[in-house]
Amino acid sequence: MPGTMRAFVIKKVGETGVVEKPIPEPGPEEAIVRTTAALICTSDVHTVKGALPVPDGRTLGHESVGVIHKLGSAVTGFEEGQRVAVCAVTPCYRCSYCQRGFTSQCGGPLGGYKYTVQMDGNMAEYFVVPAAQANLTPIPDDLTDAQAVYTCDMLTTGFMGAEHAYLQFGETVAVFAQGPVGLCATMGANLMGAGRIIAVESRPERQALAKRFGADDIVDFTQGDPVEQIMDMTGGVGVDAAIEAFGFPQTFEACLRVTKAGGRVSNIGYHGENPNPLQLPLDAFGLGMNDKSIHTGLCPGGNERMNRLFRLMTSGRIDPTPMTTHTFAFDDVPEAFSMMTSKDDGIIKPLITFA
Repeated sequence: MPGTMRAFVIKKVGETGVVEKPIPEPGPEEAIVRTTAALICTSDVHTVKGALPVPDGRTLGHESVGVIHKLGSAVTGFEEGQRVAVCAVTPCYRCSYCQRGFTSQCGGPLGGYKYTVQMDGNMAEYFVVPAAQANLTPIPDDLTDAQAVYTCDMLTTGFMGAEHAYLQFGETVAVFAQGPVGLCATMGANLMGAGRIIAVESRPERQALAKRFGADDIVDFTQGDPVEQIMDMTGGVGVDAAIEAFGFPQTFEACLRVTKAGGRVSNIGYHGENPNPLQLPLDAFGLGMNDKSIHTGLCPGGNERMNRLFRLMTSGRIDPTPMTTHTFAFDDVPEAFSMMTSKDDGIIKPLITFA
């Protein structure tokens, strides 16, 4: 009989807790990872509020790293005890969506996001890795767990925001909201050679990080209409691209309004808590004829992409760890989750460590 482990679960909508569960056993193509470090994501907060339909008792979490505890019989090229990271999105690489290049949509819309939505998440002492051959990524020896864990969601999602903005070197881009994903989008836009990055954010600590990660200008929406501020900054022309990293109707509309004709809007914000349909203002949309494009996406997974993210860190080109504002032991994960919900004490990303 397998032993038991502790897992952080949604007991019911609005209530979380740590419970005992059996340590899982791997199927032939799966792996079991013993968790060493994790991050809490705001999307976990959305889930607990009821934004996603998940059963009571489902384990939360999708940003964890650890060491391989056990491998399924069909998984080769890895060893028990090896340090690994696993992306929040774990595609099968067999279905039509994966074969068409949309791995985050694996099996159907948003289907690559399996943790918590389709299976237990990985905010637990042990977790299952589906399609392990493609989704286990060895962590380089010169990276700490506290660094590596950022590849699981924040970096791959934020960089996708910059990729879907299709930036050419020297172009202008506005990034709306500098939470963890927005900060990573700012970092990604800088890597892609944006000539001017305008970060929209009101909190001083996040403004400072945005500048550290490559923002040239800060727009504080509490000091006036951000659309007007950005249009003034650009001489009334607007930006080549805008990245929506907040998930609110106001920021989505603002992205459309500040983007020049022929520009691109990249949406990485989660709109699950918005009860109303998103609106397309017809003037900003050019009555449907101003050559603006809107690209949505869910973070790409797989170990090929994860390896590229690790390469950027080992080369010293990026360092996401300044976003880690707090560190908690797993015993204190309920407190960390509460702070992530309320955003107390300037929290951005809490690191959870496992004994």
